[in-house]
Amino acid sequence: MRLNRRTNVPYTIFTGDGYRKYLTAQETESFIGASSRFSSDVQAFCLMIAYTGCRISEALALTSDSIDLTSNHVIIRSLKKRGKSLHRIVPLPGNYMVFLKRWMRSSGADHELLWPWSRMTGYRHIREVMRAANIDGRHASPKGLRHGFGVRAIESSVPLNLVQRWLGHAHIKTTAIYTNALGAEERRIASRMWKDMKTDRG
Repeated sequence: MRLNRRTNVPYTIFTGDGYRKYLTAQETESFIGASSRFSSDVQAFCLMIAYTGCRISEALALTSDSIDLTSNHVIIRSLKKRGKSLHRIVPLPGNYMVFLKRWMRSSGADHELLWPWSRMTGYRHIREVMRAANIDGRHASPKGLRHGFGVRAIESSVPLNLVQRWLGHAHIKTTAIYTNALGAEERRIASRMWKDMKTDRG
């Protein structure tokens, strides 16, 4: 994938041969469902990435102090900003918060890393859940989950600057690549066009 050297921004969420790099909403739902077949720590990890679009390294840096149990959000340190300590706040869904609170109590997490794993271990767990969900291809990766989060946010009409903040992008141009996905609204517009087309053959 070619990059803009001035801004280091990827041009597209499709490969050079047109293959998508993101999980669809249905695939993400399958991934979330499949995670319940694994241990609670693996499930909690997978759901954190699916619900926030954070990077593996960012999820592995989370501690119990990163989770605000009152306002239902997570504070993520943007590890890509070298030399800077930047944090972003990302809201978490209520059902996940219920699960997360229960898991944190049972695991005894207290100011420690929530997932004291190596990056490779985290990647392996994501791939295992992908396989259990029958998701295969170049998009079946942690980055595919992150891209899928961005696409769904845009399809849900979340403002671009808010998506940028949630994903921790330095440049709005990076976030804008998600507008190139074939979204739900675009499909609805196309369906109206197809409906208006004459299909009788005389």
